[in-house]
Amino acid sequence: MLSESDAKVLKAISEGQTDPQTIAEQLGMKVEAVRASADALEERGLSKVNKTVNEIFTLTDEGRLYAREGLPERRLLQAIGSGKSMAELKDPALKIGLGWLRKKGWAVIQAGEIKPIGTAARGLDEEVLEDLLSGPKSGTMLDGNGLAALKGRSLVASSKTKAWKYEITPEGSRAASDQKAKGAESIAAITTGMIKTGDWEGGRVNYGGRLYQARPYDVTLAADRIFPGKKHPYQRLIDFMREIMLEMGFTEIKGQIVQSSFWNFDALFQPQDHPAREMQDTFYLESRAEIPDFTKVKEMHERGGTVGSTGWGGAWSPEIARQEVLRTHTTAVTIKYLADHPEPPVKAFGIDRVYRREAIDATHTPEFEQLEGVVMDRDVSFRHLLGVLAEFYSKMGFEEVRFRPGYFPYTEPSVEPEVFIDGLGWVELGGAGVFRREVTAPFGIEHPVLAWGLGVSRVAMLKLGLKDLRLLYQSDVEWLRNTPVTVKL
Repeated sequence: MLSESDAKVLKAISEGQTDPQTIAEQLGMKVEAVRASADALEERGLSKVNKTVNEIFTLTDEGRLYAREGLPERRLLQAIGSGKSMAELKDPALKIGLGWLRKKGWAVIQAGEIKPIGTAARGLDEEVLEDLLSGPKSGTMLDGNGLAALKGRSLVASSKTKAWKYEITPEGSRAASDQKAKGAESIAAITTGMIKTGDWEGGRVNYGGRLYQARPYDVTLAADRIFPGKKHPYQRLIDFMREIMLEMGFTEIKGQIVQSSFWNFDALFQPQDHPAREMQDTFYLESRAEIPDFTKVKEMHERGGTVGSTGWGGAWSPEIARQEVLRTHTTAVTIKYLADHPEPPVKAFGIDRVYRREAIDATHTPEFEQLEGVVMDRDVSFRHLLGVLAEFYSKMGFEEVRFRPGYFPYTEPSVEPEVFIDGLGWVELGGAGVFRREVTAPFGIEHPVLAWGLGVSRVAMLKLGLKDLRLLYQSDVEWLRNTPVTVKL
C-alpha cells in the first residue's frame, strides 16, 4: 500500500510527467517531497529515477577580455609581424603571451629576436573562448581539449547542476492502474471523524463522500532513532568532578582569565627568567596590571626572605611582574585566594580553562581545562595529601591508584598520582605537593598548604575512549548523538 503522496507521484509519472519540478507544481507539493516519493517508488521497483550532473562553463573576467581582444599570444604574434627585437616589446600585456607563443610553436627566439614560424592556425582554445562569449554552455557542447587548456589558465569557471528524470516501470504501470480501478485514496492517519461516522468495510472507509484505503503498518519494524537533547559529554564530566569536590567539603573559587605575571608566576616563586615564561609557552598581552605590595615577594626572589632560602639572586623587576598574560594554570587563582584568606582552615577548588602556546594535534590544544584543589590547615601533612588524592580518584571511578615522586617548581615534596587503566597500564593524571615556604611566607600564610592539579581533558579521553582530544571541542553531531548519557564517569 502506497502513502498518499507516493500514490499521487506514481499517478503523475504514469501519465508521462518526468520532471520533479513540474510534478510538484501540478500536485501542489514541495519538489523535495516529490523527489523523496520518487526515490521510494524506485526502491519498490515502480519507477526509475535517472539523475544526471551537468557542468556549466562561463568565462572569467580575464577570459572575457581575451575572448573580445584575442589571447595574449595571438596579439603578440600580430605585433611582431615578420620579426622583432625582444627589447622592443614594452607592453606587459603582450609579454604575458611570450611563453604561450613558444609553447604552441608559433615563434622562436634567436639572438634576442622573436620570429614567427608555421601557420599559427586558430586553436581549439580560441574556438571555445568564442563559443562562451555568447553565454554559459554545458561542457558537453564544448571541445574537451580546448576547454582543458582554458581551465588550466583559469580563463573559465564552472558550476554543476543536477537534473532528475522519472520513468514508469511495468510494475508501476500495473500499480497505477490498480489504484485507479479501486478509486480509493490511501491515508496514513485515521481521524476520529472517520472512526465515528465513516462507513467501514475491511480496510476501506467511505467518509465525507470520498473512499479511502487505510495504509497498513508493520509494527515489527524498528522505530526511527530519536536524538533528545542532552548535556555535552565533556560538560557532564566537569559537572561530575565538581560534585565530587563539593561532596568532599571544598568551596569552589573562580578567577579572571587575564592575570598579571605577578600572580601567574612571581607569587609562585617562579624566577623571572624561567623558561615557562617564554613566548613559546605563554600568551602575553600588551596591557599592564596593578599589583599588590610586592616587597616581600621581591625579597624572597632576590635573597630568600626569612625562611632559610637563598632565593634566585639577581634583581627582581616589578615591571615584568605587571605584564598581563592569559593564565597558564589555575594556580594563579588559587594563590591569590590563599593570599586573601591566610587563616585556616581553607579547602578550595576550581575547574577552569587555561591557555598555552601549543601546536594543535590529537593530544594538545592551546586551551584546556584544569581542576585544582588546595587544603590549608593546622598540622596537615604530606600523608593527608595522599589520602585526599586517593579519595578523589576513587570517587572518580579509578580502582587502583599509586604515587611516584615528582618535581614541580612551587611544591616540595611533590608527587605524581597514577591510575591503572585496562589496556594502557599506569597513566599519570596530574601533579601534587606541599607549597614551598617561599610561596606562602610572603603572604602571611603560616600553615602547610596541600595542593594538586589535574588535566580534565586527559581524564575525558580515558573515560570516553577518545583518541583525539579535539573531539571535545568540535561540534561533531554524529559523535555527540552516539555518545550515550549512560557512560560511566
